[in-house]
Amino acid sequence: MKNLITLSVTVLILSCNTTKEKNQPIETEIKTVSASQPTAILGIPKLNLKGANTLAQLPLFCINTEYPNKLSQTIGSDDDLKSPSALHPAFYGCFDWHSSVHGHWSLVSLLKQFPNIDNAETIKQRLLKNISKENIEAEVQYFYGKHNKSYERTYGWAWLLKLAEELHTWDDETARTLESNLQPLTDLIVEKYIEFLPKLKYPIRVGEHTNTAFGLSFAYDYAITLNNNVLKSLIEQRAKDFYLKDTGCPITWEPSGSDFLSPCLEEAALMKRTLPLADYKAWLKDFLPQLSDVNFNIETGKVSDRTDGHLVHLDGVNFSRAWSLNKIAEDLPEYEHLKNTANHHVNYSLPSVVGDSYEGGHWLGSFAIYALNSTQKIK
Repeated sequence: MKNLITLSVTVLILSCNTTKEKNQPIETEIKTVSASQPTAILGIPKLNLKGANTLAQLPLFCINTEYPNKLSQTIGSDDDLKSPSALHPAFYGCFDWHSSVHGHWSLVSLLKQFPNIDNAETIKQRLLKNISKENIEAEVQYFYGKHNKSYERTYGWAWLLKLAEELHTWDDETARTLESNLQPLTDLIVEKYIEFLPKLKYPIRVGEHTNTAFGLSFAYDYAITLNNNVLKSLIEQRAKDFYLKDTGCPITWEPSGSDFLSPCLEEAALMKRTLPLADYKAWLKDFLPQLSDVNFNIETGKVSDRTDGHLVHLDGVNFSRAWSLNKIAEDLPEYEHLKNTANHHVNYSLPSVVGDSYEGGHWLGSFAIYALNSTQKIK
């Protein structure tokens, strides 16, 4: 790549932390290249220490914030009526269980990337307090409840395995303790995947929590990293069963009104993980032929009201599209142009991540961090 220019710009976003400070900047390093190159990578957002400090405030604010709370609980008797922290002593904050899980993932990801992040030791202590052996034992017992067999299937399961994977790859003494404490729940979620996937006759192709492709992608990443060949092989087979014959995905129908995932792009990103590269290129040509056009573009999701817990999902779809597009383009030079679309989506929604209402603040930071992480795989 020639004529590389590195610039530094400041994207102003509002901070949503415990002191409610405003106008905290995230400085993103932008790399651009000569406009004469048709596949130039433009506007790559890069998370730096200042941005990490700002984004860390979101999970720090919510992981121990018990209310408001959406339990998504099936009540079997009066005995099941307990507070969120009694039911889920590890993951009771951030409005719902899965958001609490990926809030903890966010802190681990930021600590791993930026060991000098503000209050690093305090953050570690909060993680250790929440993800204790005793708390995880209680979380495991919840899943054994008569009415809880399908609890958080498969979105929360996927984020739990992503948290476990992040801990496993973090070279830190605290990570070893946290990974060990979390292990019983990690093992249970792996067992649940292995039990459930053979029973699933049809994939779920929605743009929200139950999307099958998303749930399989994160579980597959875990299986690869932890060398779990049973889970890996099962996901590879199920991905082929569900998606190998798919053609002409209607991406112009996306997004729906409250999507935070792209059904088409999540599927394409899963198949990129599970198929040999040559097979994947042939499959993608039939599944989303428009992606090969260097002028391919898809409009960002637009949020009309960020105080609405469903409408604010559209910021999430921008981040999840970005990480999917970056995965699709990985190691495929002919799809390099997709990274521009990914960068545009991240840059569009990044200023809205913090400073908004709790409806977005309790979860969007995780999506932003994962999307930003995906851009750093660009060579």
